[in-house]
Amino acid sequence: MTINAVAQILAGQPVAAGLDDVVAAETRLSHVDGQAGELIISGFHLHQLADWSFEQVLELLWRDLTPEPMDAAQIRAALGKARLRAHTLMQPLLPGLAHLNAVEGLRLLLSTLPDEENMPHHVMAVGAVPVFAAAIARQAAGLKPIAPDASLSHAEDFLKLLRNEVPTSDKVKALDTYLATVSDHGLNASTFTARVIASTKAGMFSSVVGGLCALKGPLHGGAPGPVLDMLDAIGTEKNIRPWLTDALARGERLMGFGHRIYRVRDPRADVLKGAVSRLKEGSERIGFAGKVEAVALELLKEKKPLRPLQTNVEFYTALVLEAVGFPRESFTNVFAAGRMAGWTAHVLEQEQTGRLIRPQSRYIGQRAGSF
Repeated sequence: MTINAVAQILAGQPVAAGLDDVVAAETRLSHVDGQAGELIISGFHLHQLADWSFEQVLELLWRDLTPEPMDAAQIRAALGKARLRAHTLMQPLLPGLAHLNAVEGLRLLLSTLPDEENMPHHVMAVGAVPVFAAAIARQAAGLKPIAPDASLSHAEDFLKLLRNEVPTSDKVKALDTYLATVSDHGLNASTFTARVIASTKAGMFSSVVGGLCALKGPLHGGAPGPVLDMLDAIGTEKNIRPWLTDALARGERLMGFGHRIYRVRDPRADVLKGAVSRLKEGSERIGFAGKVEAVALELLKEKKPLRPLQTNVEFYTALVLEAVGFPRESFTNVFAAGRMAGWTAHVLEQEQTGRLIRPQSRYIGQRAGSF
C-alpha cells in the first residue's frame, strides 16, 4: 500500500485522543477491566497475589520470556547479587546527585547502567532500584548509603537500605504486597513507553529509563504524596466534612479518588487497604484516613452522581509507604521499584516480537505551496 493510500484511509478515521480503546499490543502479562474493576496478572486475580512475595510475582511475569528460567528462590539470590553490583556502580556517582530531586536522581543512576553489563539486564534493572532509591533518600536526609545484604528478600533489604535497621515482618509483608500490587497494569503510559523503546532494539536499560521518565509525570506516577498532604491539611476528624466540602466547591480534585480506566473501585485500593490494616504501627493515622475516605466517597456521589469516582490505588499507596517508613519524596521511586517488574517483562515480551512500533499520524498543517 502506498503512502498516499494510507493517508487517504487515515483521513476518514476518527483519531482516538489519548489512544483510548486502541489496541497496540498483545500481551500475556496483565489485563485491566475498568468496567468490572478487575486486574489480572498472568492468569491470577490481583487479590490472589496479595500474599505473594515480590520474587514470586517476578517468577510469574518473567516466565517463558528469559533464556534461563528462574524460580522465586533463584530470583531472590540473583536480585541479591544485583543489589550488590548496583551499590558498587553507584558509589562514585552519589555526590553528583545533590542538586537533583529523588526521581531525577534515580533517572540519572539508572541511565548509567552499562549495556555491556554481564548480569542479565532484567535482573539488574529490578535489583538496582531499591539500592538507588534508598541511597537517594538517605543522602537527602544527610546520611550515607547502606551496603545491601544479599541474603535478604528484595522487600526486606529495601527497607533495611532505607533505615539501616532490620524491619519488622509486618512492614516487609506490607511492602511485598505493595510491590506485587503495582508490578504491572496493562499498557499504561510508562509501560507503553518502555515497549516503544524496546521495539527499536535500544536495550533493557534504555527502555526502563524511558518508562521511569513517563512515570515521573504527575498524571501517571506522581500523586501518592499529595494524598498525605490532603490528610495533613484536614488535620482533625471534625474538620473532615467541611474541608472536603469546601475543596469540592472550589472545583479541586480530591487526591486518591477517580481513575482514567476504572469506572468502579480500583481493585488495588482494596488489596493495599488490607495490607495497611495489618500494620502494627500508625493505626491512628490509618483510622483517620478511613474516615476521610468514607466522607469523600459520600460527597463525590452527591456532587457528581453520573461520574463514578471511587478510591484509587494512590490513596492507600500513600498510607502503606508512609507506614513502612518512606519519605513522601521517595514515593514515585518506590512505585518504580514495583513497576520495574512489569517494565522488564514487557520489554522482554516486546523484544520477542521483533517488530518496530511505528503508528501513523494525521497531518493537519498547511498543504505544500498554500503559503
